[in-house]
Amino acid sequence: MTLQEAITCRHSVRRYTTQPIAETHIKALQQQIDECNRLGGLHIRLVTNETQAFAGILAYGKFANVANYIVMVGEKSTDLDERVGFYGEKLVLFAQTLGLNTCWVGLSYRKTDAYEVSSNEKLACMIAIGYGETQGVTHKIKTVNQVSNADADSPAWFVSGVKAALLAPTAINQQKFSFEYIPPQSGGKAKVRAHKGFSMVGYTQMDLGIAKLHFELAADKENFDWA
Repeated sequence: MTLQEAITCRHSVRRYTTQPIAETHIKALQQQIDECNRLGGLHIRLVTNETQAFAGILAYGKFANVANYIVMVGEKSTDLDERVGFYGEKLVLFAQTLGLNTCWVGLSYRKTDAYEVSSNEKLACMIAIGYGETQGVTHKIKTVNQVSNADADSPAWFVSGVKAALLAPTAINQQKFSFEYIPPQSGGKAKVRAHKGFSMVGYTQMDLGIAKLHFELAADKENFDWA
């Protein structure tokens, strides 16, 4: 399974079995985390066999048997949340190719001593990971025309990118993003401008990063540059 194929079958899962993650999968995940940290300038950590982060009243009824999670941390900056979304979703899709399930988590966790966050860093969110009791369910999504300027003359790669972005997980399924196709000028590449909308819930910058990763995987970065 490729990352692009994982887009279509991956859904959020909050309830997990007690099966430990296989050592081969832990090693593969750590290699991907190291790469994402290098490329994204992040400080992501994988925590395994730790049950306190999702225990207690903060996790009431929503999560079960979460003993493994990815801590999404980076140095404080204006673009941190977008990078967290982009590279975190790359890990989420990679986990799906290994037969693992995941869920982005913004608030329903508690801090533990299993990891450290420096004073110049921000804990943006966590990603629960493990073998799910189910594979999750699909959710209603917006249409291509609702989140882009696509029309009959738009290139197929742009439409494919938008369709993949619409399958990206977002906070409370809000999908507060849009993509704008900008035709090539003077023989250059086409450009795509990604916009984030306003939401009282927040997380729109992180959601945008997740959606941009999906868009890139389906549209092929060789076809365009980000505007």
